Amino acid sequence: MYLTRRFAAQPLLPAGLLPAPVPLSRRGFLQGAGGLVLGVSFMPLAAADDPAIPGDAGSGVAPETTIEPQAFVHIGTDGRVTVYAKHLEMGQGSYTGLATLVAEELDADWSQVRVEGAPADAKRYANTLLGVQGTGGSTAMANAHRQMREAGAAARAMLVAAAAQRWGVPAGQITVDNGRVLHAPSKHNVGFGELAEDAAKQPVPRTLTLKTPDAFRLIGKTTPRRVDSAGKTDGSAQFTQDVQLPDMLVAVVAHPPRFGATPKSFDAAKAKAIDGVVDVLEYEGGHGRFGGVAVLSRNTWIAKQGRDALTVEWDESKAMKDGSDALMARFRTLADSAGTVARQSGDADAALAKADKRIEADYEFPYLAHASMEPMNCVVSLGERSCEIWNGEQFQTIDQAGAAALLGLQPEQVVIHQLYAGGSFGRRANPHADFVLEAVSIAKAARKQGHKGPVKLVWTREEDTRAGYYRPMALHRVRAAIGKDGRPAAWHHRVVTESIMAGTPFAEFGIRDGIDSSSLEGVIEPYEIPNLYLDLHSPDTGVPVQWWRSVGHTHTGYVTEVVVDELAYAAGQDPVAYRRKLLKDHPRHLAVLELAAAKAGWDTPLKAAAGEKRGRGVAVVKSFNSYVAEVAEVTVKADGSLKVDRVVCAVDCGLAINPDVIRAQMEGGIGFGLAAMLHSQVTLKDGVVEQSNFHNYPMLRIGEMPQVEVHIVASAEPPTGVGEPGTPPLAPAVANAIFAATAKRIRRLPLGDQLKA
Repeated sequence: MYLTRRFAAQPLLPAGLLPAPVPLSRRGFLQGAGGLVLGVSFMPLAAADDPAIPGDAGSGVAPETTIEPQAFVHIGTDGRVTVYAKHLEMGQGSYTGLATLVAEELDADWSQVRVEGAPADAKRYANTLLGVQGTGGSTAMANAHRQMREAGAAARAMLVAAAAQRWGVPAGQITVDNGRVLHAPSKHNVGFGELAEDAAKQPVPRTLTLKTPDAFRLIGKTTPRRVDSAGKTDGSAQFTQDVQLPDMLVAVVAHPPRFGATPKSFDAAKAKAIDGVVDVLEYEGGHGRFGGVAVLSRNTWIAKQGRDALTVEWDESKAMKDGSDALMARFRTLADSAGTVARQSGDADAALAKADKRIEADYEFPYLAHASMEPMNCVVSLGERSCEIWNGEQFQTIDQAGAAALLGLQPEQVVIHQLYAGGSFGRRANPHADFVLEAVSIAKAARKQGHKGPVKLVWTREEDTRAGYYRPMALHRVRAAIGKDGRPAAWHHRVVTESIMAGTPFAEFGIRDGIDSSSLEGVIEPYEIPNLYLDLHSPDTGVPVQWWRSVGHTHTGYVTEVVVDELAYAAGQDPVAYRRKLLKDHPRHLAVLELAAAKAGWDTPLKAAAGEKRGRGVAVVKSFNSYVAEVAEVTVKADGSLKVDRVVCAVDCGLAINPDVIRAQMEGGIGFGLAAMLHSQVTLKDGVVEQSNFHNYPMLRIGEMPQVEVHIVASAEPPTGVGEPGTPPLAPAVANAIFAATAKRIRRLPLGDQLKA
């Protein structure tokens, strides 16, 4: 998903749509909680080299920076430490990272730490880098690392103060270790639970001193376990599909086959004849994308059978009816003329005209589905003036405001329970709250029919593939040239791709002077070109699009790194040596390049068996403020079949909070990117999505996964994202390795059978 610091200065929704805080009495996770629940007004961030955070003597916070109280930590009388996570855990390790930050400063016993999802409450749990409560843009650790450490440090100080008061000793003589508070001279030694209630009566400290890196025992280390591992192993972890409520009905929907179509009429007779079908109803609501017919039953299987038995006539007068080939032909036509200029320096056309060595190429990218392991789903329970939602909730502020508007409620009347999510890759952070509002709309329609119990909306894999939102299709047209010194002398770059931000609450901040920043992020970066021209066309295709893991970098990183590789070969230079020269003024890019090349043995020739060709390729991409270089090794057999043998990854993501989580995210991002590079595409025929499930939208198979090595650059810089940055360098590194092996450039993704042609 795409959202970055550029939006942090102002809220992303009008003030009237920002939800008020949920009263404490409504928060199930705090009801009846004994012990210490830490709600503090946190101080502003201190400089990275200054762990002391002084506050204003009168208020406990620095002047002019007071923010709403936020409750992140509860220490129970049983000694258990509960961290309330404002960021969704969808497999990326955010719960473990947030808990690590708290436990580090608290000196908690890791075995006593657990995590619960925080409620929808933007005043307390806003992502300070997004301006709303939500998880995306690889911002969880970047946003919360200081905040969570401060929460842990404050709780620790309050435990120490309670102990000092109880024992009548100076607080400076008290230490905390592994969940216990100790006073060595008197041999007092108690657990957190024994002090929790007394600690809750202590004032929140006005000054906090955070640990220096040399004192870390959890940050930067491999924790004994991820906090979500046990529940996901024994089945106790709660996903939306696990929710079972009294009188709950399951809804499976007939979505229109073409985008923009709406139900004209339907015959429910055959569906209602199926034993177990409770009702069939038409629903409508908020954004208009999700009009359809829902079948309600007591279980998913019967609801699906009923849905399949429906006869629906669709009004397709406003439906999108183009196919992928026609859309790409339209993109090529647009690329023949100038778009909206995004960057310009020197005279690219003149420099290209007089250059001796230049390249000209189109690069084509298809629509992509998110295809997360858990398809979209949502549970909704409506009261007379209330709404309760259970969901793998990624975009609390957007979903809460949207549900409230649909129901005519105030946002604080919509309570959201954040559960685990089985992947997302951006999909659950839909700017239109599409499947959440669909569930709310169905529950509203069911209530009118007399069904007052909760409704669980379940999308099948086919709905997830055909009725979802997609990574936009894109066309890049590039002309580039080198000078006599071999360095890039001119670069003319035109991008044609649909805007993700248009028509969303983010358009005001994400689109400037007609340029959707997500369409061009990463283009030509960080390379400095004396004669540069970059423009953009943003056609409206009628296909619903949104962010997809690493967003614009998925195509801009590919084109930039493949073109740089082409220029290196045109200059007769080694690709790593060429980049080394171009990146000499970019030390963090250069550091990951050098590390990946060294660990891959770049200068060591690859051995190939008879009839095989082997090659190495490299790519360096900065995304979400993290720097990643990857070296891929491939084997191409005589029949044109490809095996990606090995990927060596170097990542600089600032302070490495959980190294094992970072490695896992790089490995996962590499596998995700390789699936898209080799296989994945969504195609349309006459406006209908042709793919439906994994048989024709294939994911990476285990036998295709290369050996992956991840090397983390040691850094004291603030932590940055790891959920997405592993994906963008993969495809260009593989494409460049294919060229090294076969002298064939890959300018259209996915690869498919291009090497067999």
